[in-house]
Amino acid sequence: MIEKVDRRIKYTRMVLKDSLITLLKTKHLSAITVKELCKHADVNRSTFYAHYKDPYDLLMNLEEEIIKGLNTYLNEQNFAERQKALQTTEKLLEYVATNYKICHTLLNESENTSFESKLMNVARNFLIKNWLTENKMGKSKSEYISTFIVSGSIHVIKHWLVNNMDKPPQQIAEIINNIANNGTRGIEGSG
Repeated sequence: MIEKVDRRIKYTRMVLKDSLITLLKTKHLSAITVKELCKHADVNRSTFYAHYKDPYDLLMNLEEEIIKGLNTYLNEQNFAERQKALQTTEKLLEYVATNYKICHTLLNESENTSFESKLMNVARNFLIKNWLTENKMGKSKSEYISTFIVSGSIHVIKHWLVNNMDKPPQQIAEIINNIANNGTRGIEGSG
């Protein structure tokens, strides 16, 4: 019996999140009502309120779910070798491609920019941690360089999503890693 309840809860949350993503494509979050979300998801209002306070809470939950997945994935990777960095970037792009509808909407069409900021913080912190152990680059310099690389990478990913992923993840990963490698090569040794 518990398994059925868990499946129903998962299904309800999934349809509400899908409905929010669909509605965000045509209107701002501030204009989306609980009534509209429920109608689109084919659930009643009491069911919505059993899971979320309001559409903002639903969006925050959705963002956290994606960020948690990315965080988990990043922590399983090893950036110690440059070839692995390419493979990791490629896998991250595949993760984005798998979650295309959500990532495209949250990065490009939502007026709420907290997702992009959260994504930048996760990636920046991960890069800084790895650079400090891998290179003799100071924390301050790592923060500036990682901000530049992550910001540029996110904008490349946004452009890729807007163009309906017109190139395979491998090709975009190579572009991002070539830019990152060329940019840090001259900086690593400088004081």
